[in-house]
Amino acid sequence: MPETGHAHEHHHYGHHHDPVKRLALSLLITLVVMLVEGAGGYFANSLALLSDAGHMFTDAFALGLSLIAARISKWSPDSRATFGYQRVGLLAAIINGGSLFVISFVIFSEAIRRFSVPPVINTRLMAGVAILGLVANTSMVSILSHGHKDLNIKSAWLHVVGDALSSFGVIVAAVIIMLTGWRYADPLASVLIGVIILVGGLRVVIEATHVFLELAPKGIDVEEVAREICDFPGVMGVHDVHLWAITKGQVMFTAHIWVSDEKISEVQGLSSRLKQKLASMGIDHVTLEFQCMECEDKGIYCELREETGGHPEHG
Repeated sequence: MPETGHAHEHHHYGHHHDPVKRLALSLLITLVVMLVEGAGGYFANSLALLSDAGHMFTDAFALGLSLIAARISKWSPDSRATFGYQRVGLLAAIINGGSLFVISFVIFSEAIRRFSVPPVINTRLMAGVAILGLVANTSMVSILSHGHKDLNIKSAWLHVVGDALSSFGVIVAAVIIMLTGWRYADPLASVLIGVIILVGGLRVVIEATHVFLELAPKGIDVEEVAREICDFPGVMGVHDVHLWAITKGQVMFTAHIWVSDEKISEVQGLSSRLKQKLASMGIDHVTLEFQCMECEDKGIYCELREETGGHPEHG
């Protein structure tokens, strides 16, 4: 018997935090900063600044993709997508994470070349543009700082966090070159920016892939859930247990519950208590099937009650 619980999905944003509007505003800021940093990096001859502009380009792509995914994710369930379209955001998160890999390796290859022959850099222009980028990126971090249970929003947020750190790194590199004349600070800052981008992309791809493969959500032990069910008075056993997530924060659970022969009204009360318990464990979409027959041998949790000792009243 399915249980719906979609209401909680939207309260994370609040009525002042529409993800579509936040992503659209962040995309506009990103495009402006990307153009400024690209021009500044070219005229200042700074790889660190050009790397940051390149990262901003991937951010513009990522934010645009996230914006489209956020709009599609709000579509209501229909006969083709009975769970809705939230998983489109997962696909966007994986693509965004992959784009971070590409830009980081481009930065690494150019940094290696510049370590061989460090160029002359206009550090004042480099620092001025980077400060502008830092202010803009910090504002976007604030704009996208809510809703991280949505991996689509989280992937976009990681992009702009990486940009803010990149801008800070460019400023530090510019100051070092001004004070010491050590031009290797520019490609070195680029390498650090590349590492930040790579790590951020790897994290979001791993997390999104975990959900995409419908693995058991992190932080919820499926065997512990089954034991909690078996501890309920009236439950004789549990099998055919399945635990997965449609998107991050939307956890699904199905199971067959073995009970003694009872009236439907009595089983309904047990079902409500079990769902309340599962909700307290972070599981809000629950389907339970009650059976008054012996559990099949092939059930994963068939012998669980025997292993844990069970209750005296269960026999």
